[in-house]
Amino acid sequence: MSERKRLLFLWTGNSARSQMAEGLLRHEAGDRFEVFSAGTHPSRVRPEAIAVMNKIGLDISRQR
Repeated sequence: MSERKRLLFLWTGNSARSQMAEGLLRHEAGDRFEVFSAGTHPSRVRPEAIAVMNKIGLDISRQR
């Protein structure tokens, strides 16, 4: 059994793009990757990002 790779999406606010990227990779990669997102000035996940991801069937509302 191979070790899971880790991936970090780093953005300034960690409120939209990195959260969306994290959600997409978690969905597409399954358990092949441990996926994280972070920000240099983190804030809450933007409701607009949550809404857009919901439109494609992915729920990122619990991500932090």
